[in-house]
Amino acid sequence: MTDLAVSLGGHVLRSPLVAASGTVGSVVDFAATVSFDAYGAAVAKSVSVEPWPGHPAPRMAPAGEGMLNGIGIQNPGIAAWRAEVGPDLGSVGVEVWGSAVGHEAADFGEVAAGLEAAGVVAIEVNLSCPNLDGGMLFALDRGAATKAVAAVRERVTCPVGAKLSPDAADIVGIAAAVAEAGADWVVLTNTVWGAGFDVERRVPLLSGIVGGYSGAPLKPIALRCVWEVHRALPRLPIVGCGGVGTGADVVEYLMAGASAVAIGTAHFASPRVGETIRRQLLSWCRRHRVSRVAELTGAAA
Repeated sequence: MTDLAVSLGGHVLRSPLVAASGTVGSVVDFAATVSFDAYGAAVAKSVSVEPWPGHPAPRMAPAGEGMLNGIGIQNPGIAAWRAEVGPDLGSVGVEVWGSAVGHEAADFGEVAAGLEAAGVVAIEVNLSCPNLDGGMLFALDRGAATKAVAAVRERVTCPVGAKLSPDAADIVGIAAAVAEAGADWVVLTNTVWGAGFDVERRVPLLSGIVGGYSGAPLKPIALRCVWEVHRALPRLPIVGCGGVGTGADVVEYLMAGASAVAIGTAHFASPRVGETIRRQLLSWCRRHRVSRVAELTGAAA
């Protein structure tokens, strides 16, 4: 049988599949009805220092083959999250990564410290938040992204991943900067900015008008980001993310340079999609006589 174990800069996962943040809730609640046996890790929904109410409805809408969301990272704040979710992290059957957000670099560090204290195995720094100093997303500003990751690295001892945006003008430059600041790997990518309108009612699909676009159409964009970063920074581990719905999608990301692959929007259509993707991946490996899935990383890059 194919060995599915992969390594992210020395951090070993039993499977290359990662459940993406924002699509499996706190992980604890999702695990109450769905098994995480197919995954190497699951990323909890992002948490901030203080509670964030999120945006008013409508916050999600179908858009062609993908979907728009403008939830606004609604969360209860790190203190409540630790009390409500932390005690059950060890019972979900998969390692849990926490996701930190904030409006200032110090916020990311404070949340990360709380997440690690709660028992998460790694921290994902969600850089798709506006920077209070300049208004631009951290993920689009090399200096702001660097400061946020450095603030996290100073506060935790566990592995750190930085989730970047496909909207970045220089994704390679930002990936290099966050790695220098202490990120053990990068997640490529997050949603791309998008908008949609109801032509019958003449109103935006989302209350905030502009939101994150995800789903199958995002895959070629994210694959390009993975390929570019792996080609320029071959020693930097990558978690590929965007439009994954089949085992073949996983193979594509690995061949482009990813070491692990996150499944996101597909969970909304089929919460148990991870097991299907795992079976398809194993079948592909058998047909192509691949004994270790890790050997696929960068095979086409």
